[in-house]
Amino acid sequence: MENLLAPRTLFTAMAVAAAVLLAAAFFLEHRMGLVPCPLCMMQRIWVGVAGLLALAAAIQGSGYRIWAGLVTVAALVGSGFSIRQLWLQSLPEDQVPACGPDLYYMLEVFPFRDVLHAMTVGTGDCAEVHPVLGLSIPAWVLAAFVAFVVAAVLAFRGAGAGRAG
Repeated sequence: MENLLAPRTLFTAMAVAAAVLLAAAFFLEHRMGLVPCPLCMMQRIWVGVAGLLALAAAIQGSGYRIWAGLVTVAALVGSGFSIRQLWLQSLPEDQVPACGPDLYYMLEVFPFRDVLHAMTVGTGDCAEVHPVLGLSIPAWVLAAFVAFVVAAVLAFRGAGAGRAG
């Protein structure tokens, strides 16, 4: 059991989980036809950032406390975008913001500042609910971010308990 909670093992598991989440997102987009909204793209970015940080920690094999802090920050930022989307999804239909063009079109036509604004506050498209196994996609992503934080805290504590770190 102790090896399962070793910092390197935890960071490796986080990196693999992030890769699986991103693969699932690309599957939903390219095979199932779900076009990601701006908030979905921000969540993908932060899953990728958390995963890359965890991978770097696993590869480096030291400095686990710093890496744990960085992964926690990335997961908390990503959680904010998940919570924002869940909030938009909970709004009554008459309070949902107007839908905008899809993100790919916005990237081609709009100034980057406008695209970044849409990616951080969301659009009406972000209020659409697409359940997967009974939960909306941002709810699953939020659960993953919470798991990343828990794993990072365990890695932080494990690094301070005399393991490599």
